Amino acid sequence: MSFTRRTFGKLAAGLMAATAFAGSALAADMPAPFNDPGKVKIALVRYLSTGDFFQSYLSGVEAQAKALGVDLRVLDSRQDAALQADMVDQAIALGVNGIIIQHGLTESMKEAAQRAVDAGIKVVAFDVNVENDKIPQVEQSDRDLARLALEQAIKDNGESWNAGYVYVAGIAPLDRRDETWKEFKAKYPGIKEKAMFGTLDNPIANSVANQARSVISANPDITVMFAPYDEFAKGVKIAVDEAGLSSSVKIYSADISTSDIAAMREPGSAWAATAATNPAVVGQVSVRALAMMLAGEDPGHNVVVPPTLITQKDLNDNDIKNMEELSAKLPQFAHADVAVPAWMPLPGK
Repeated sequence: MSFTRRTFGKLAAGLMAATAFAGSALAADMPAPFNDPGKVKIALVRYLSTGDFFQSYLSGVEAQAKALGVDLRVLDSRQDAALQADMVDQAIALGVNGIIIQHGLTESMKEAAQRAVDAGIKVVAFDVNVENDKIPQVEQSDRDLARLALEQAIKDNGESWNAGYVYVAGIAPLDRRDETWKEFKAKYPGIKEKAMFGTLDNPIANSVANQARSVISANPDITVMFAPYDEFAKGVKIAVDEAGLSSSVKIYSADISTSDIAAMREPGSAWAATAATNPAVVGQVSVRALAMMLAGEDPGHNVVVPPTLITQKDLNDNDIKNMEELSAKLPQFAHADVAVPAWMPLPGK
């Protein structure tokens, strides 16, 4: 469990006074309860935390919580569905004002989320369907993520190809991406799904690589791998590289990180394109949506962060080596004008 609060360090007395004055002036313009933000407690209850995406998402949550000055508690179940439900109850017992539920399974989180609502706690859910009209759903527009990646696959490979598909059912964002995959297969009957596989066993990339080795061996005619989660794509790439097929198989994915960028930019890399939102921005939006609810405002039931298509060519042409350069050179990736009321302080501003 970690704590994130606005701290001022050891400053000169005069600077401390000036800072305190500025802080009080800001607080005066903030709606309740953020005119006394130190008393506001929020919890992030996580199901998935392995991989760069989730570390970046957490950094966004922490940055926006710090900008607001609230007390953030992070509870990490490490893919234990029962423990995640228990952690919602822990957050309720801690007396938090708001909870962000990050990923998870509908069957385990639906009742836990309702218990939080019944306790008078504001709740938002990121990439988990808790089937509750009172709980806004923060999402990356997963259907658009899949659509952008698959449109690029069509552009690169035509309308007929043999595909391998990485999928695990029961995870809300993957289920939404799967809907788009099914639509594309219906629209383009020349796309043949030769194999479907996938796992969320840790470490995810290595576990998927083990599966992908068998799939590639049994289906040497696969030319496209649709792996709509970057840890899946990493695993597929390991197997494709080991088989010496980097020039004959193309990988299309969702999500992005600095290590993904490096993998896509390797000479002869099979990883052709990904569609992504900035996970740090999604983390910030999750906190902002919750803060709006705490202030008595409505962020809307579906809080959607729009994605960006990122191709291997984009990365090479712009010499993008990390997430910072991606945000600088593709500005649409750096910020989402979502859940930003006029009073909301933003990280770094």
